[in-house]
Formats: sequence, structure tokens, C-alpha cells
Amino acid sequence: MSGTLLEQTRADHEHVERLERLIVKDLQREAKTHKERLYQNHRVRNMVDSIMSATSRLIDMYEDKDHARQDEIALLGGQSASGQNVFSVFYDRLKEIREYHRRHPNARVIDAGDDPEELLKEEPWVDFSGEEANGRYLDLHELYNQYCSNKFGQAIEYSAYLEEFPQTHKIDRKHKLTKQYRNYLSDLTGYLLSFFERTQPLQDVDKVLAKVEADFEDRWKAGNIQGWEDRGVGSEKSDGISIDIDDYESIDELVELGPERLKQALAALGLKTGGTVQQRAERLFITKYTPLEKIDRKHFSKALTPEDLQAAKEVALAEAKIQRLCELVQDAIEETKGHVEKKQSYTYEEMEAEREEEEVQAESDSDEEEQQIYNPLKLPMGWDGKPIPYWLYKLHGLGQEFKCEICGNYSYWGRRAFERHFKEWRHQHGMRCLGIPNTKNFHEITIIKDAKELWEKIQERQGVNKWRPDLEEEYEDQEGNVYNKKTYTDLQRQGLI
Repeated sequence: MSGTLLEQTRADHEHVERLERLIVKDLQREAKTHKERLYQNHRVRNMVDSIMSATSRLIDMYEDKDHARQDEIALLGGQSASGQNVFSVFYDRLKEIREYHRRHPNARVIDAGDDPEELLKEEPWVDFSGEEANGRYLDLHELYNQYCSNKFGQAIEYSAYLEEFPQTHKIDRKHKLTKQYRNYLSDLTGYLLSFFERTQPLQDVDKVLAKVEADFEDRWKAGNIQGWEDRGVGSEKSDGISIDIDDYESIDELVELGPERLKQALAALGLKTGGTVQQRAERLFITKYTPLEKIDRKHFSKALTPEDLQAAKEVALAEAKIQRLCELVQDAIEETKGHVEKKQSYTYEEMEAEREEEEVQAESDSDEEEQQIYNPLKLPMGWDGKPIPYWLYKLHGLGQEFKCEICGNYSYWGRRAFERHFKEWRHQHGMRCLGIPNTKNFHEITIIKDAKELWEKIQERQGVNKWRPDLEEEYEDQEGNVYNKKTYTDLQRQGLI
């Protein structure tokens, strides 16, 4: 023993309070990147686990099943429950402490005054594969190969598998009770659970699955499980009519339904359909108070046993868990789909450029904001002050240069920016300087000479350059005032000139 139970109790209480303060302080800090959020959640998860462990120890101490705590409290008053001398007990305890430290000379003493900021900067190690990219994407390649190599699956592309794997109800029923399919469900459930725990460590997985199991029992009895409406006792093509047995209080009421309806109801449940009307009603009435899994196998048809029913129920439950886990990681599934589709459209050089860019961005996330951004491909800067992705650069053709002489030989990068600049202030100012209206007729024209020639042709077509004597022939009166012909004639008629 390295200390008394009372000292351990005090230390555990202090440890719990300290961790609670650290959790609050950590969660108050805003995590800006995916990596920071992941580390923050795992730090909090580790502290919560430590609190639970300390709390469990405290409960055991307070329960005091071996009366050790009661003896220590008695010793504080100078008494011993065993009648032993107080001083001999003290020296025995001192001897134990010295012996402990002699055997553990390098034991670390945790100082409660440690800087909490150092603990909040801790980066917990989380095991992710390279394909998972720190929990951004799913890595289902092994399960994909397992799906394609078995009869219950089909040979499809990986991108198509990402669409299909949550939809387990589409798989043919005849393959669902095979060992291969159950192993596949087990592996898929295990991976989704592992991924969910690694990416969302603050979620209570056990509570989620317990709720799934509770809901499953009610839905299974009601026949509301997709793909298992017959509760595993009928075939996919069964057209049997199910009867709600809870609506009938006696066998005689079932007899009134007639032999055909009873036969169809028994067939839907996988029970024998032979015998008289009375026997059929009795056989069906058994299901009112006894689950199908516990009914004597003599009542079932030869093709079905209670073991088959139980196996079908277990498979349906595994599928229900997979459905719920897929809902919880739906965002990661969608991100994975987009990531896979993007990779399929890349060349090797583009993939390498994207990989280099991701590495550079990952390093720059941890650097100071004032640090110069490394941009070897000379990509344009995005709204966040970082280079845009290489695939976006190629998509918009930002490597293509367009020059406009009207704008003062200004360069526009990408077709979209070039087409948009004709309505912007720089091009409009250049057209005003040339005395040319900036209309749709001059769209795509960037050379001054071409713009002037087109403007002259438009003026000739509109008759602007024709001689108009009424407006352009000049006349002068005696006082030297100059008028055009129309104005001079009007004033002369009125006797004003």
C-alpha cells in the first residue's frame, strides 16, 4: 500500500474535479479543423473514462465491504478495531510505505499544479488507415472484395458498392442464412462500430445498439422489418394471408374463418397446414401466447425448424444494426462517395499533385497563420487564403490566359472570368474612352482596331454618316450668328431675322 484509504479517497475526488474542469475548458475552445475536433473528442473521451474509473473506486471505498475504511476512521480517534496498539499500526504502515518506494524508486508523482494547457495540447493516437484519412472516409475495400467473391453479392465497381452495402434488404433471401453472409454481416458490423467509435468517441454506442434491439423486437413481432415481413418463416414469393391472432379470444372464433383462410395463415407462419378445421385453428391459436421460436417443432413444416427461425431473426437484427450505424456515419459515406468518384476522374499526375497539396495543407494547419503558404503549383488563392484544389483549377481552366487590349492588355485567367469581364468596370471604361457603346455587338472583341471597324460598319448600316442638309448645312445672319438650314428658315419665316 502506498497510502491510506482516506488519502486515496481524497486524491480520487480531487482527480475527478480536476478532470471535470479540464473537460469544460477543452470544450470551450473552438476546434477549427477536422483533425482538431477529432483530437478534442478523444481527449475528452479519455478524461471521461478516467473519471468513471476513479468514481468506480470511490464507490467501492464508500461501500466498505471489508470494513477497512471503518478501521482507518477508528484509528484516527486512537482506537483499533482489532485492539492493536495505535503506534504499532503507525510504524507498520510507515514500513509498508518505505518498502513500496524502495521497490518503485521511479514512481511518478502527479502534481495537481501541472499546467492544464499542456494536457489540452495532447494529440491522442488514433489508429486510422491511409484510405480513411483521419476518419474523413470509410475504408471498405476488404468488405467489398468479400461481397464480390460470394454468391450473395455481385461483381460491381467500388463506387457502386458504396451505394449498395447499406441496402441489405435487396439481397436474395436464399443466401441470407448461409455462413458466408452471416460472416459478412459480422465483419461489416464490426468495422462500422470501430469507425464510429474512432470518429465519434463521445457517443454511447452501447446505448444506441440497445435502443435498436428494443425497437427491433417490437417491429419483428409486428412484421415491419423491411425484407422480413414474414418474420423469416415464408419465402419471398409467399402470398399467404396473415391473421392478427390477438383479435381472436378462442379457437371457435378461428374455426369460423374457414379452412382456406386458416391454411393460408398457417403457411405464412411456416406451420403445418394439414388436418381438419379444428386442428388448424388449434395450431394457429398456439401462436397467440407462444413465440414461434418456442413452439414445438412438430407443428412446423419439414422445410422449417425453430433453429431456422432463430437464425433468421439474428440475421435480421444484424441488418437492423447495420442500417442504424450507416445512418450515424451517413456524412462519412457521402464524403467517401465523392472522394472515390473524384479519384476515378484523375490521372496519375493529378492524383500526385492532389496528394502533395493535401500534405502541404495538413502541415500548414499546424503552423502559424503568418507563415508563408507553400504553393509549388502556383494555384490561385481561395476564400480561406489557401490555394484552391488542383481539380478545381483544372475544371475551370484557370491555366488558360486571355488578354484584352481594350482593358490595357489586362490578363484574365479562365474562360469564365474572361466572359464575365465584358460587363465589368475596366472594360466599360475602355469602351467609353474609344467613344463606343458597350453593347452585345462587341462581346468577345478585345482588339481596339476590330472594335473601331465594327463601330464604323454599324454606323454606316444605321445611316449615321449620310449628308443631312437640314441639320448640317450652316447659315449666318447679319449679326454673325450661325444656324443650320432648318432653324434659319423657321426664324426667317417668322420675321425674326
